[in-house]
Amino acid sequence: MNATLPDSFDIGAFVAATLAEDLGTIGDITSAAVIPADARFTGVMDSRDPIVVAGLALAEAFFRTLDPDVRIERLVQDGYLVAADTDLLRLEGAGRALLTAERSALNTVQHLSGIATMTRRYVDAIAGTGAILLDTRKTIPGLRVLEKYATRMGGAQNHRMGLWDAAMIKDNHVAVAGGVSEAVRRAKAAGIAHIIVEVDRIDQIEPALAAGATHLLLDNMPPATLRSAVALVAGRVPTEASGGVNLETIRAIAETGVTYVSVGRLTQSAPAADIGLDFTTA
Repeated sequence: MNATLPDSFDIGAFVAATLAEDLGTIGDITSAAVIPADARFTGVMDSRDPIVVAGLALAEAFFRTLDPDVRIERLVQDGYLVAADTDLLRLEGAGRALLTAERSALNTVQHLSGIATMTRRYVDAIAGTGAILLDTRKTIPGLRVLEKYATRMGGAQNHRMGLWDAAMIKDNHVAVAGGVSEAVRRAKAAGIAHIIVEVDRIDQIEPALAAGATHLLLDNMPPATLRSAVALVAGRVPTEASGGVNLETIRAIAETGVTYVSVGRLTQSAPAADIGLDFTTA
């Protein structure tokens, strides 16, 4: 598991934009009014529930941006499954800066750890089946890189990062093109190497494969139909089950022999992890 964000992700820009949203043009008026300028705080960020941790480097970046001299001890690493009441970070620094950065740091770690925690539950649910869990593009605009990082920390594999890295031929494309075969033919003619085709009926499989599909998305098929589809494909291309997948249904879906199961709710519906941050004067 690679517990680092992609080099293309600009942590500094993300932190600056997030803090600017919170601080406005005036800043943290409460801390400026109530906390002495020379006050120093110590703090502990901890999990209140069992969680899979994600986003600690981002939390650290918020604190370092407002207090470059802050002392931070990271006690666990992203991707770790930790018990309730586990300390994640220890901090010591300028009181005003730590309070000002607190909410942005917590929001980020809570959101990403929530995604990682839900993802791990799905990964555990299909353990031993041979199927691989995929995330989707159902992400909050502007947060895709972070949310997909969180699913990796939970044990999923990233699917498409955007519209640019593979063709995904869905029902609307098929309807306009006049059929599955023609839609795939057009994608191939455009020089696209990776062509994913969504099918929701068995009779669409052979035309898609004959035209050059390199990956089949088997949409909203019940397990019995998925088994038939997997048998028909016979390993010629990877198969992906999608639609109607939840913790109650995923095991039966994964046991049909599909290569992948994709789950939009990993990023669309994961609740924030319960993580706290308590300060005391140093």
